[in-house]
Amino acid sequence: MNVSVEILPGLERKLTITIEGEKFESEISVRLAQAKHKAKIPGFRAGKVPIKEVRRRYGPAIRAEVAGEMMQTGFFEAIQQEALNPAGTPKLDVVKMNPGTDLEFTAIFEVYPKVELGDFSSMEIKKPQAGIEEADLEEMVEKLRDQHTTYEAVERASAEADQVKVDFSGSLDGEKVESASGEGVLFSLGKGQMIKDFEDALVGVSASEEKSFDATFPEDYRAEELQGKTVKFDVKVLEVLEAKKPELDEDFFKKLGVEEGGQDKFMEELRNNMQKELDSSITNQTKQQVMDSLAEMHEFALPSDVVQREIQALKDQMLGQFQQPPGNPQKIDLPDDLFRDQAEKRVKVGLVVNEIISAREIKVEETDIESKLTEMASVYGEPEQVISWYKNNPDQMRGVEMGLLEDRVIDLILEEARVEQIEAAYGEVLSGAALAPFKAGSEVNEETENKD
Repeated sequence: MNVSVEILPGLERKLTITIEGEKFESEISVRLAQAKHKAKIPGFRAGKVPIKEVRRRYGPAIRAEVAGEMMQTGFFEAIQQEALNPAGTPKLDVVKMNPGTDLEFTAIFEVYPKVELGDFSSMEIKKPQAGIEEADLEEMVEKLRDQHTTYEAVERASAEADQVKVDFSGSLDGEKVESASGEGVLFSLGKGQMIKDFEDALVGVSASEEKSFDATFPEDYRAEELQGKTVKFDVKVLEVLEAKKPELDEDFFKKLGVEEGGQDKFMEELRNNMQKELDSSITNQTKQQVMDSLAEMHEFALPSDVVQREIQALKDQMLGQFQQPPGNPQKIDLPDDLFRDQAEKRVKVGLVVNEIISAREIKVEETDIESKLTEMASVYGEPEQVISWYKNNPDQMRGVEMGLLEDRVIDLILEEARVEQIEAAYGEVLSGAALAPFKAGSEVNEETENKD
């Protein structure tokens, strides 16, 4: 087999591959002999069809079939011979496959780019740091109480933080506005769930009360036909409901998974969970900066097939969030350009990370994978089943291993990069506000800079 390589623009390569005619014809002869024993042709007994007749009837199809198989095999042998790393499916075209000649074909495909790693010591990373103060704990307790708040009907006038249940009808110039009308609508006062004039007018009303008032819609209201319009509302109050926050008692603790130990145990568990959330947020924000920096400091051509596959993966991910009912003939067609920038960045960072893993010979041990599986499964009721499921799914196991390798890459880069500790409050770290000034390009105090 002879192979010649032509470098095309960008990452494309063109192989011209020639397979000896003798080998090609020999395989065709074998297939014709096999076809002779199976052929059923009127006028001939089974297995007694002359080879000439078999060739006449089936020769072109068998020649094309053998050529297709040899082209596939020849392509894989050629890329191994030439040490090429295809980034996508090749486009194979026959040049010659006539009787008495060599089989000659071309293969055009993209290869993965050569990645020249940048200097990680020039990378600047801001790493937020925070502790959990008593005020943070108290605020979290109140959030949990808010989440478990119930409402009870009361026989009094409504006030801020109450809920009211109403029927209402809006009219504009004497005509009813369907989009400004409703029945049995329940909402909280002072939460901005309705327009301000509407909520303000329903402070101080009681169940069974009827009230009429004007309310002006904001200029940026979502329904264009109501933007800036003053609508007359006729409202009937069905119920006024008062918020009942749960007490910090055994029932409340049990709802949150603390069966024993009372308030002390509850606060201990709460602090532990907040610390885990804080650590995870710091890790994720730091990792994102590293990935963004890797994308910025490396520039190379990207294989279009790989980018297209990533675009499709992002499309599928988004469509998975908007599942259509069975039998719906309509298919959402999302444009590629909506995902191109994100896909290109992910492909670039993925190639850089893979090059770092290879160049720095980063590995993970089986014990590391086992520990990670145990950690991941610990949040489930039957962790053994979760671990077994992962181990029986090779793709999932590769994902776990790749995640660990990626963590090793992040650790390696942080050892070499310039890492600056940014002191912040717990809430600022979780919201991302701790890094917001630096993302906007603000100056920082260089005295806090150190190696992590």
